[in-house]
Amino acid sequence: MACTTILVGKDASYDGSTIIARNEDSSNGEFCPKRFVVVKPEEQPKHYRSVISHVEVDLSDEEPLQYTAVPNADLKDGIWGEAGVNEANVAMSATETLTTNERVLGADPFVVRKPARGKEGEPGYEPEVPGGIGEEDFVTLVLPYVKTAREGVQRLGALLEQYGTYEMNGTAFSDADEIWWMETVGGHHWIAKRVPDEAYVTMPNQLGIDEFDLDDALGEQENHMCSADLAEFISDNHLDLSVESTTPFNPRDAFGSHSDQDHVYNTPRAWAMQRFLNPYDEVWDGPDADHKPESNDIPWARQPERKVTIEDIKWVLSNHYQGTPYDPYGKLGDEHTKHMYRPIGINRQSQLSVMQIRPYRPQSDRAIQWIAYGSNPFNTLVPFYPNVDATPKYLEDTTTRVTTENFYWENRVIAALCDAAFGDTSNAVDRYQQKTGAFGHRLVADTDAAINAIDGVWPESAEDIAEDEAENAAAEAVDELDFDDFDGDDERDVQPMEPDEIVEATRNAAVRETLAAANQRMADVLKDETDQLLDSVLYTVSMKMKNGFHLSDF
Repeated sequence: MACTTILVGKDASYDGSTIIARNEDSSNGEFCPKRFVVVKPEEQPKHYRSVISHVEVDLSDEEPLQYTAVPNADLKDGIWGEAGVNEANVAMSATETLTTNERVLGADPFVVRKPARGKEGEPGYEPEVPGGIGEEDFVTLVLPYVKTAREGVQRLGALLEQYGTYEMNGTAFSDADEIWWMETVGGHHWIAKRVPDEAYVTMPNQLGIDEFDLDDALGEQENHMCSADLAEFISDNHLDLSVESTTPFNPRDAFGSHSDQDHVYNTPRAWAMQRFLNPYDEVWDGPDADHKPESNDIPWARQPERKVTIEDIKWVLSNHYQGTPYDPYGKLGDEHTKHMYRPIGINRQSQLSVMQIRPYRPQSDRAIQWIAYGSNPFNTLVPFYPNVDATPKYLEDTTTRVTTENFYWENRVIAALCDAAFGDTSNAVDRYQQKTGAFGHRLVADTDAAINAIDGVWPESAEDIAEDEAENAAAEAVDELDFDDFDGDDERDVQPMEPDEIVEATRNAAVRETLAAANQRMADVLKDETDQLLDSVLYTVSMKMKNGFHLSDF
């Protein structure tokens, strides 16, 4: 599964939120229709069985939380929940498929399902051996059971050590204070690193962490975590490629790859994202560039030159090398350069989830899951509140057949039309993206203000402030808050709570009703604007059909 991830620390984001985002791209030659759903605790399986690997996990003794997910519409290959936020305001994105090398796979092979051989009861019969867990399973097995981002890493790590995995994957977890990025290493090993608050991270289908503190991971675990025997695993299998003992351990060298395929499929995407977010820090183009599209040492994390916005994230995850000779729609290159590198915004995008946890909002509405379906250069990214009892049908009721009555397939049709007439339709797409995006931001501000007026949402020390500001936008309300009135480790959190208290706060029925109404309003506007865009681009492209004729042509 080919995907692209960007993670933005709270000091690097425009509003102090932690933000994790990932394109889910379907395999080559196929589409994968997606749904946006809420999974209730009673709907969570008590006994889980993977469709692909047939691994079975007993969940009967665990109490799940409600959570959102973006599963497949066609369950023939399993659930594939991909991205969501739970009632404890923990977000999870799973997974970014990663690359590795032969040394790692020789030392710790993947746990791959072995089908049964022969017939049971007959001589020579060999029973099936289940495989490990993978992208199909991660969200379902982890997100309902964790109450902090750190707990997400710990739970998934324990599952990997117990069951193993059949693929290399990267997984992101976030809460209001932290973002953690976790990478699998072979069949049973893993590493995880806390994203620096002041930095963003770019991940393009390639094992990415380039510095790792093993002492911290095996000790205090302040910013690093790993499987318990990782030091012995590295030493016993001669995986540390550091030239000097003082050189920080580099997981990308030890566990990753630098193949020719990486240079056309993976590294150019990291180059494009960082070229946009840090345009002046270094030279990106030409023979004297500090980093080129095929460079192996593009940093995993770096501080942006300015704060990163939701629109920046959408732009980089829609990128097709605009302004370079590599743009398949551009005029700077030729037929060779235009198809030299794999774009980020590609035809077989399934969905994009951008999960934003806002510390300046009360727990009940601080999470937003921004969603786009289909090919990113031609779609739009709009906000939905995950703390609701149900999602809008326009995004939930995705079918396996093509229809313009749901958001997924309508975007697919639009993209196919626009790709064939990029220049003629780009203005209409730009207007659509800006109009729906602006409405989304306005909706969030209006909804946050409405939440302020609901009794019991704010802690007692802020009730008067919230009441006075109920008619104003959420950002204006936050500006008036005196953070000294609140207790907690993070002074930027206006409503710090223990995890169980967060869950209780997010179960406020009046809040959920208000948020659900906002989501439906967003979906209604989204459908209307998407219908109008389809009308516009269909007309434009139809007028360019080769069998058009007019008397003036005679």
